[in-house]
Amino acid sequence: MSPDAPPAVISLCSTARLTHLRNQLGALAGGSGVIRVVVWLGDDEPPALDAEVVVRVAPGPDGLRLAAARNAGARAARAAGARLLIFLDADCVPGPRLLDRYREASTRHPSAVLCGPVTYLPPGIDAVAPASLVPLTSPHPARPAPADGEERVGTMTEYALFWSLSFAVTGAVWDRAGGFDEAYEGYGGEDTDFAFRLRAAGVPLVWVGGAHAYHQYHETSSPPWQHLDDILRNGELFARRWGEWPMLGWLRAFEEAGAVVARDGGWRRAASPAAAD
Repeated sequence: MSPDAPPAVISLCSTARLTHLRNQLGALAGGSGVIRVVVWLGDDEPPALDAEVVVRVAPGPDGLRLAAARNAGARAARAAGARLLIFLDADCVPGPRLLDRYREASTRHPSAVLCGPVTYLPPGIDAVAPASLVPLTSPHPARPAPADGEERVGTMTEYALFWSLSFAVTGAVWDRAGGFDEAYEGYGGEDTDFAFRLRAAGVPLVWVGGAHAYHQYHETSSPPWQHLDDILRNGELFARRWGEWPMLGWLRAFEEAGAVVARDGGWRRAASPAAAD
């Protein structure tokens, strides 16, 4: 595949995030030089979208198949000729330098997984024009954020800080990791599992300064009560493979509320949850 092949931006979306997705697609329109790939999550047919490729992945018995959707997006992007795969959640808008910084970093670190900073926007922000978001840049403090134009190789412990909402890999790196594990269904765990697969495969983690993504505001619940059973199920799957539980902050919050209990090195629903799902 030609090194000059256009990159692809791969987004997963359902009806709940359609407005956000359209903001993202608008930000990528007009000479951005990317293949826009949308993976529609749902039983319904996707609406008309301003994207070069649209594929659909139906839910499974346990909910949305996020891992399967990312794999489908990668296959579609590569079939369309993309060499660099940029994953950007539907509720994220790329900063004005995100594409360039990921492209540049991929030439210097072709065997790495690349992760850029993420800013969480307050409500009421018009997120269509990326340049207008620059004054609001405030990367989430939980993760490294090198200066624009700089890159830093991550440590072994920092793979746990991988977020699938904005990252980039070449097709070769994707193949080394084997993609996402489709045993994960519903919410949570599949992205950390992917990061640990990268680490086990010896793929370096590189933090890319200036590859800013801006997460558009929407209502959330912390901890995410609506995903409690998904978190327990996927967390147990993760623990069987990696010997530790992910999402411990949420699990401890559920425990403090009386909804789950720690037992035999794992977590289970309490007999009488104190909080409703």
